[in-house]
Amino acid sequence: MQNLKQNDINHYLHPYTNLSLHREVGPMVIERGEGVYVYDSEGNRYLEGLGGLFCASLGFSETRLADAADRQMRKLPFYHAFGHKSSEPSILLAEKLISMAPVPMSKVFFANSGSEANDTAVKLIWYFNNAIGRPQKKKIISRTRAYHGVTIASASLTGLQNNHRDFDLPIDRILHTDCPHFYRYGLPGESEEQFATRCAESLERLILEEGADTIAAFFAEPVMASGGVIVPPATYMEKVQAVLKRHDILLVADEVICGFGRTGNMFGSQTFGMQPDMITMAKQLSAGYLPISALMVNERIYRGLVTESEKIGTFGHGFTYSGHPVCAAVALETLKIYEQDGILEHVRAVTPHFQERVAELGRHPLVGEARGVGLLAAVELVADKASREPFAPSEGVAAYAGTRALSHGLITRALGDTVNFCPPLIVTRAQIDEMFDAAKRALDDTLAWRKTLNNN
Repeated sequence: MQNLKQNDINHYLHPYTNLSLHREVGPMVIERGEGVYVYDSEGNRYLEGLGGLFCASLGFSETRLADAADRQMRKLPFYHAFGHKSSEPSILLAEKLISMAPVPMSKVFFANSGSEANDTAVKLIWYFNNAIGRPQKKKIISRTRAYHGVTIASASLTGLQNNHRDFDLPIDRILHTDCPHFYRYGLPGESEEQFATRCAESLERLILEEGADTIAAFFAEPVMASGGVIVPPATYMEKVQAVLKRHDILLVADEVICGFGRTGNMFGSQTFGMQPDMITMAKQLSAGYLPISALMVNERIYRGLVTESEKIGTFGHGFTYSGHPVCAAVALETLKIYEQDGILEHVRAVTPHFQERVAELGRHPLVGEARGVGLLAAVELVADKASREPFAPSEGVAAYAGTRALSHGLITRALGDTVNFCPPLIVTRAQIDEMFDAAKRALDDTLAWRKTLNNN
């Protein structure tokens, strides 16, 4: 096993990793999974408190998905969708997704990741506005602390500094407006509703300053998961959508993390009253078992795409693996499991206990805010609860807490000052207790570590 770890260091370029540090510490090699647990190469068991990367909704040993992949692999392991070609699983999956859409949608385009789905949305927005004679209406607004992916366009939409620094991003025509995090950015004495009004007014100012005839779309996650599980304040989505409608600006709902039951509804758009023109999805679409993503567009946008492809002679966009039959077959089986096993009902049943345990962590001396919805949550660590003073990034306090969680058998993820929780949707009440008991011990360890540093 030591050779395997050294081979990793020698040959594997890891995403979202301190590359210099990795040369010293090497990888944790995960060998197998069982339910909500994974096991490393040393035989240690961990409760996967982040569902891998917000995606392993059915855990790590669902045999129905393995069987679906095997059946399709033996029948038709690959075919493409270019030039009028298709395959049965991709057709059935498109039909199923349209039937599930939270608002009326017309067509589905398949890709391989959330980043690609959002990148495709950007391209189609530009293509659509050219088709309907609005070549100047091309700017796209996202939000600070948003996460929409890592391709050139989707990383530009992402509103996190480390996704831009030294990558020469964001690209032109991508703008950012306020992050709707009431705890961190609300003013003294301001209510959630007043804060939401201020965010909407700030968005409209940006639109008017840039020129409404130049703004094409607004991207929004129902919950800003990778930015720290930021739940929109009361009335925010309603007020923002009124601004967009006033200026004929498309709304793109990024459901890559929130989609398929995470917030207690099939889509986060339903939870927060969003009426999007386009919807992107990935991750829980296949329970993370195979890479697949999708972009749904409404009839108005589809008609524009048809018009422009008639003019040019083709729709010049697509991926070799768009609608890959094996990935589509696994996604179809995933959706069947959600329905047949009552996954949404299970989420709703365990959510109250999950959120109660989150709230308990909010009383810890290190936690400034505990927040969440459905089976998605985060705790934000602060140096001072009263003033909400954050820790200096160089201190790595949340990262230390994440490391201590590992020692207590819990995998989670520290992003900035927050520690995130996003377990598989099949998690039981007892496993929720196991997860938050480990998290509490990790926070206690971190508090003791901080006190030792201060005493020295």
